[in-house]
Amino acid sequence: MTPLLFRLSALTALSQGRPVIAQLQQLKEGFGTALVLIFMIGFFWGVMKIWSGANAISKGDSEGKAGILAGIIIAAAAAIMGALFTIFGMQDAVITPRF
Repeated sequence: MTPLLFRLSALTALSQGRPVIAQLQQLKEGFGTALVLIFMIGFFWGVMKIWSGANAISKGDSEGKAGILAGIIIAAAAAIMGALFTIFGMQDAVITPRF
């Protein structure tokens, strides 16, 4: 977006009585609400992968350990990404899921 168009859109938003910062906050809250669904699906998918990996190990399959590791990574993806963003100093980029 060119700077002129950005200024015009900001002026339009201000003229309608809605500050641009408030619109960005609503967008961030919307993403937080959507993340809840994604995290819940990912967590249950990861648990199912862990369960199937344990089942494969009990049947003597050598692929079971990889399934368990993949399930742990999938189930903990939200915590892993939040920790990485915090470690590298990008705390403002972390969006908190809203239940």
